[in-house]
Amino acid sequence: MGITQYHIVLVDLDRGGTSKGMGTPMRKVRPCVVISPDEMNRYLRTIVVVPLTTSAKTYPTRVRIRHQQKTGWMAVDQVTTIDRNEVIRVLGKLTHPEIRKLKNVIRQTYVD
Repeated sequence: MGITQYHIVLVDLDRGGTSKGMGTPMRKVRPCVVISPDEMNRYLRTIVVVPLTTSAKTYPTRVRIRHQQKTGWMAVDQVTTIDRNEVIRVLGKLTHPEIRKLKNVIRQTYVD
């Protein structure tokens, strides 16, 4: 399956060995945005994703998205690494304005 950066993919977050420790990680089958670079996506078994949620929170780590006539939010505070076998299918791709917003929030959250 050709998974590339900024694809929106349907992922089974319960299937893999993701941590069930402290905090409230997003679980179940849900759409996610691939943020790992294409070089990693081609050669590694793992990919880095940001889960999508329909829960509107005013967190600075949430980025609004419009997909399939629905409004949702990319939860940058819930970045996770998954095995590519957890991807069920590709649903679409972010728009250029959404990519710019996502990159800005990632930079503010994890770099600055």
